[in-house]
Amino acid sequence: MRVPLSWLKEYAPVLAGGRDLAAALIRAGLEVEHVEPVGDDISGVLVGEVLKIEELTEFKKPIRYVDLRVGDEEYGVVCGATNFAVGDRVPVALPGAVLPGDFRITARETYGRTSNGMICSARELGIGADHAGILILDPTAPLGADAVEALGLRDEVLDIAVTPDRGYCLSVRGVAREAATAYDVPFTDPGLAPVPAAGGGYPVTVEDPEGCPRYVARVVRGLDPGAQSPFWLRQRVTLGGMRAISLAVDVTNYVLLGLGQPLHAFDLARLSGGIVVRRATPGERLTTLDGVDRALDPADLVIADSSGALALAGVMGGATTEVSAATTDLLIESAHFAAVGIGRTSRRHLLTSEASKRFERGTDPLLPPVAAEVAVTLLATLGGATADPDVTDVATLPQRPTIALRVAAPGERAGVTYPRAAVVRRLTEVGADVSGDDPLHVVPPSWRPDLTEAVDLTEEVMRLEGYDEIPGVLPAAPAGLGVTRRQRLLRRIGRSLADAGYAEVVPYPFMAEQSLDDLGLAADDLRRRAPRLANPVNDAEPLLATTLLPGLLAVLARNVGRGTHDIALFQLAPAFFEKAEIRPAPHPGTDHRPDDDTLAALDAALPDQPLHLGVVLTGDREPRGHWGVGRSATWQDAVQAARLVAAAVGSTALSVRPGDTAPWHPGRCAELLVDGAVVGWAGELHPRVCAALGLPPRTCAAELAVEPLLDTAVEHVPAPALPTFPPAGVDVALVVGTHVPAADVEAALRSGAGPLLESLHLFDVYTGPQVGEGGTSLAYHLRFRAPDRTLTDEEVNAMRDAAVAAAHQAVGATLRA
Repeated sequence: MRVPLSWLKEYAPVLAGGRDLAAALIRAGLEVEHVEPVGDDISGVLVGEVLKIEELTEFKKPIRYVDLRVGDEEYGVVCGATNFAVGDRVPVALPGAVLPGDFRITARETYGRTSNGMICSARELGIGADHAGILILDPTAPLGADAVEALGLRDEVLDIAVTPDRGYCLSVRGVAREAATAYDVPFTDPGLAPVPAAGGGYPVTVEDPEGCPRYVARVVRGLDPGAQSPFWLRQRVTLGGMRAISLAVDVTNYVLLGLGQPLHAFDLARLSGGIVVRRATPGERLTTLDGVDRALDPADLVIADSSGALALAGVMGGATTEVSAATTDLLIESAHFAAVGIGRTSRRHLLTSEASKRFERGTDPLLPPVAAEVAVTLLATLGGATADPDVTDVATLPQRPTIALRVAAPGERAGVTYPRAAVVRRLTEVGADVSGDDPLHVVPPSWRPDLTEAVDLTEEVMRLEGYDEIPGVLPAAPAGLGVTRRQRLLRRIGRSLADAGYAEVVPYPFMAEQSLDDLGLAADDLRRRAPRLANPVNDAEPLLATTLLPGLLAVLARNVGRGTHDIALFQLAPAFFEKAEIRPAPHPGTDHRPDDDTLAALDAALPDQPLHLGVVLTGDREPRGHWGVGRSATWQDAVQAARLVAAAVGSTALSVRPGDTAPWHPGRCAELLVDGAVVGWAGELHPRVCAALGLPPRTCAAELAVEPLLDTAVEHVPAPALPTFPPAGVDVALVVGTHVPAADVEAALRSGAGPLLESLHLFDVYTGPQVGEGGTSLAYHLRFRAPDRTLTDEEVNAMRDAAVAAAHQAVGATLRA
């Protein structure tokens, strides 16, 4: 919201400059982003009078040589505009003058004449977009005076980012109220202007009073189509961030900026029958003022007549009743629409307007008759129009609630003692009606729909008393507490992956239904049981993610597209699964802590949220260099990431076996198990998935539930003792069927080798004619050590033979010749 300081001071006579006022408003909780000086970059522009005009007809376009009197001197200027006449007073930039953008004026030869300066348009003075003609000044402006002062151009504009709960500040009226409170000066409320009594008027039927609690209509006749907006009106509309267009449009925009009440003007001659406020009918269409033909939704609130929909209520008017240059009779609409409905319509049609921004934040339901009266008065004064005496006002306004507030509540929340008088004064400054002793009975003002509970009033008292007056007190940490066991284990997981070269990322926890299709998930896959958001941040991603892979793979694809080819990423985050039985959530108040039953009911209404770990990698896992070629990431690296995490938390319960589930390649997928229960998968992604998501071929990924690993974790792993006696190593090569998992062979070897087996690892895999068709040779190195002696060859061979025998019995392994 852009607020000219000169306009604000008409309602709140503060003496401060723009920067001091901005600081005071920031202390009161508003976000003033910028203070823009206006007119300070203009100098040397004076008021001149046109004495004589000579038309230079030898050129293809209209060119004039104009004699001007500026003070006691006369000057000749070449000008291409034709909208002025002899006797008009105009702004003249003489040689040496400076215009916005550091544009310096000099005398120069042009069109065969010497031009001693220039006559300025509104755009050249930086006060509008109009460049078609010269800016004509008031005929009483003194000759030779500073044109910037004569026009009142020197001003300051506050640029305020209005948060959703402060819709009243999308107006000069609302910001002026805050300024008056900040400087303790009287506030003149323009919303209290007298209005004529309602009765008669243009016929209006409100079929949906919940969506439109109030609709005011005023008829204006006989508007002069040639009437122009005066400079002051164009100036205020322009400084407010809008474009001056015509008198009718400028007046409605002026009221919107000043009062915060959106208006809409219909061409009365184009209406058929009375106005009807209703929901759109199935299949109904409307061409809005932006020229777009829109298919209306039955949930859209529309303004209609007997011919059909005329406007999207509270969002944008329709083209069929648009005010044109020939319009003389107008119907002025000033209504109050329900905030939620307007917000949904605006998002549904991807259409945001100045009106919708205000309605969806909540407008003042008492303001429509005042705004309509201001508009028709301006049209009558400036455009020669006549307002019909009858006023249509259809209203079904609910009674404003009364909120009980304990006097001590604001002080208890802030940790500061606020006297009763201070609490009452601040609530009164907000605009509330306050009565009672303790508790206070507070009726919030009509322009503050965000004040619904006692805690909201508490916040207002704290805000106006000054957040900077609340002392900062560091809470004392209870003895014996600190980082929990779970937190320590999760930190270990993150550090272990970071040490292994993985970068942690935090994608949004949302996904599209198409993401599940791209992953190739079956219709009955549990990962399709995704909770749907009632109000998604992005309509294209309306689901909470049941798997971390869509977000991780999107980050990976984005980085690959930007030239990074060797990538390893991980994410620790909850996945979300819809419960079989969806229970309604209670709505506890904010004036006390919810009891245990309410908290339990809230938890029961939430989706299941198991903590998951996701890993994705592509490109080289080991870089190439002068030492030789690198090594590309493979499915084994994805499996190793899971093993790395298990080792980091001290869990020995993780095991691996062949798997086959989407989105992994069926021949390069491993199932991850903890104590025999499947907790996740790892491997190489299916080629179709890589193609659908724009990923490099052979991209690898892993995802597993973390809680089972934490349940089997050993937080304090004892440090290994230094051995006293030497180890004894032996290699065995076993031939097994190609269908036998290496993990099963390893488990059998461990069980048969006995307690003196210190380590075992697979170092070679061979398939070929030496082992026959359907066979695979797996070579393992076994290392044995006794804590009290050096092992003999006979002991080592016996343990080796026992391990081979166990493998033979378990998986049919034979010793390779």
